[in-house]
Amino acid sequence: MSVCFCYIVECADGTYYTGWAIDPEKRVAVHNKGRGAKYTRMRLPVKLAYVEEQPNRTSAMKRERAIKRMRREGKMKLIRKNMYTRKHAHK
Repeated sequence: MSVCFCYIVECADGTYYTGWAIDPEKRVAVHNKGRGAKYTRMRLPVKLAYVEEQPNRTSAMKRERAIKRMRREGKMKLIRKNMYTRKHAHK
Protein backbone atom coordinates (compact mmCIF):
# COMPACT_ATOMS: atom_id res chain seq x y z
CA MET A 1 0.00 0.00 0.00
CA SER A 2 1.05 3.57 -0.59
CA VAL A 3 1.39 6.45 1.84
CA CYS A 4 -1.76 8.53 2.30
CA PHE A 5 -2.48 11.77 4.09
CA CYS A 6 -5.18 13.08 6.36
CA TYR A 7 -5.82 16.78 5.83
CA ILE A 8 -7.85 19.72 7.10
CA VAL A 9 -8.88 22.58 4.85
CA GLU A 10 -10.17 25.90 6.05
CA CYS A 11 -13.23 27.00 4.11
CA ALA A 12 -14.02 30.58 3.08
CA ASP A 13 -16.57 30.84 5.91
CA GLY A 14 -13.91 29.87 8.51
CA THR A 15 -15.15 26.31 9.05
CA TYR A 16 -12.94 23.26 8.72
CA TYR A 17 -13.34 20.20 6.52
CA THR A 18 -11.34 17.03 7.13
CA GLY A 19 -10.56 14.38 4.54
CA TRP A 20 -7.89 12.00 3.33
CA ALA A 21 -6.00 11.80 0.04
CA ILE A 22 -2.96 10.34 -1.66
CA ASP A 23 -2.01 13.86 -2.81
CA PRO A 24 -3.51 16.57 -0.54
CA GLU A 25 -2.48 19.47 -2.78
CA LYS A 26 -4.26 17.91 -5.76
CA ARG A 27 -7.28 17.17 -3.60
CA VAL A 28 -7.51 20.81 -2.51
CA ALA A 29 -7.42 21.84 -6.18
CA VAL A 30 -10.34 19.46 -6.82
CA HIS A 31 -12.24 20.99 -3.90
CA ASN A 32 -11.61 24.49 -5.28
CA LYS A 33 -12.93 23.49 -8.71
CA GLY A 34 -16.22 22.60 -7.01
CA ARG A 35 -15.77 18.87 -7.56
CA GLY A 36 -14.83 17.96 -4.00
CA ALA A 37 -17.08 17.21 -1.08
CA LYS A 38 -20.58 18.66 -1.04
CA TYR A 39 -19.69 20.51 2.18
CA THR A 40 -16.83 22.43 0.57
CA ARG A 41 -18.70 23.25 -2.67
CA MET A 42 -20.79 25.81 -0.82
CA ARG A 43 -17.80 27.27 1.05
CA LEU A 44 -15.21 28.02 -1.62
CA PRO A 45 -12.38 28.73 -1.79
CA VAL A 46 -10.69 26.38 0.64
CA LYS A 47 -7.06 26.42 1.72
CA LEU A 48 -4.93 23.62 3.09
CA ALA A 49 -4.44 24.12 6.82
CA TYR A 50 -3.11 20.77 8.08
CA VAL A 51 -1.54 17.63 6.63
CA GLU A 52 -0.62 14.46 8.49
CA GLU A 53 1.11 11.52 6.80
CA GLN A 54 -0.34 8.05 7.38
CA PRO A 55 1.23 4.72 6.37
CA ASN A 56 -1.78 3.56 4.33
CA ARG A 57 -5.36 4.25 3.28
CA THR A 58 -6.92 2.45 6.25
CA SER A 59 -4.88 4.48 8.75
CA ALA A 60 -5.71 7.72 6.92
CA MET A 61 -9.43 6.94 7.01
CA LYS A 62 -9.30 6.09 10.72
CA ARG A 63 -7.42 9.29 11.48
CA GLU A 64 -9.91 11.28 9.40
CA ARG A 65 -12.77 9.92 11.51
CA ALA A 66 -10.89 10.73 14.72
CA ILE A 67 -10.25 14.32 13.63
CA LYS A 68 -13.86 14.75 12.49
CA ARG A 69 -14.97 13.82 16.00
CA MET A 70 -12.81 16.57 17.51
CA ARG A 71 -14.24 19.89 18.50
CA ARG A 72 -13.10 22.97 16.62
CA GLU A 73 -10.58 23.80 19.37
CA GLY A 74 -8.87 20.43 18.91
CA LYS A 75 -8.57 20.96 15.17
CA MET A 76 -7.16 24.44 15.72
CA LYS A 77 -4.56 23.00 18.09
CA LEU A 78 -3.46 20.49 15.42
CA ILE A 79 -3.24 23.25 12.84
CA ARG A 80 -1.16 25.51 15.13
CA LYS A 81 1.19 22.64 16.01
CA ASN A 82 1.60 21.76 12.34
CA MET A 83 2.38 25.39 11.42
CA TYR A 84 5.06 25.53 14.13
CA THR A 85 6.57 22.23 12.98
CA ARG A 86 6.72 23.33 9.33
CA LYS A 87 8.33 26.68 10.22
CA HIS A 88 11.04 25.03 12.32
CA ALA A 89 11.66 21.90 10.24
CA HIS A 90 14.58 23.43 8.34
CA LYS A 91 16.40 24.96 11.29
